[in-house]
Amino acid sequence: MPIITLTTDFGLKDHSVAAVKGALLCELKQPQIVDISHDISPFNYTEAAYIIKNAYHNFPENTIHIIGVDSELTPENKHLAIYLDGHYFICANNGILSLISSEIKPDKIVEINIHDTLENKFCVLDVFVSVAAHICRGGDLDVIGKPILSMQELTYVKPSVNQQENQIIGHVIYIDNFGNVVSNISRKLFNTIGKGREFVISARSTKFHKVYKNYSKAINYDIPKEKREMEGKKLALFNSSAFLELAIYKSNPLSVGSAASLFGLKYLDTLTIKFL
Repeated sequence: MPIITLTTDFGLKDHSVAAVKGALLCELKQPQIVDISHDISPFNYTEAAYIIKNAYHNFPENTIHIIGVDSELTPENKHLAIYLDGHYFICANNGILSLISSEIKPDKIVEINIHDTLENKFCVLDVFVSVAAHICRGGDLDVIGKPILSMQELTYVKPSVNQQENQIIGHVIYIDNFGNVVSNISRKLFNTIGKGREFVISARSTKFHKVYKNYSKAINYDIPKEKREMEGKKLALFNSSAFLELAIYKSNPLSVGSAASLFGLKYLDTLTIKFL
């Protein structure tokens, strides 16, 4: 029973997601279709890559991941099928997969070339579904595409380190459902450059001098509950994906605000870590 995941920027108001699922049900017998997210910000490659990179490895090997973000076929935006880390990915060659594969080399990349045999009005529906069905039936990638050695890369979202190696400049790559702000600064980079030194994290006018292990570690439970600083407390931590995150403890973006709104941060804004 094949497992196919869907990640798109289609949203749920329109018919697009339902149409893709319907096409998969027509092509395959009892597929397991899992929605990773359909709330990717329109054409936001970095956001899509962050979500998929942190979700795919929880699925069984040979799961097929369809990525419908900026998927229209153009001379500069060809379609790819990739076998990477025991999983299949079907996506446009727009840089999303380069962000996912930054630390793991793909076993195989093919540029899909079956478009002339399909109606090809809605690429995710017509092309990506057909490729996913072909893979589910045991088909080889060489049948639906020509092998290539590389794909388009996105490098502008990588953090930078100054020559003195006492400063990291990173950027906001994702804002989650709670309004917490995720940067592209990894725990590994932080530890490598920091070498245990004290530091200051600056995000606009907000500063942090400590990184917590998790949200609850920011609360002093030795203090009586009525005297604790809890809701609204600002904190920095390395999240479950090992990226530096700025948060507000138990924030609610719809009422008291969130890290993104209270710190005045948005996608691709700069964060700086200065080691002392």
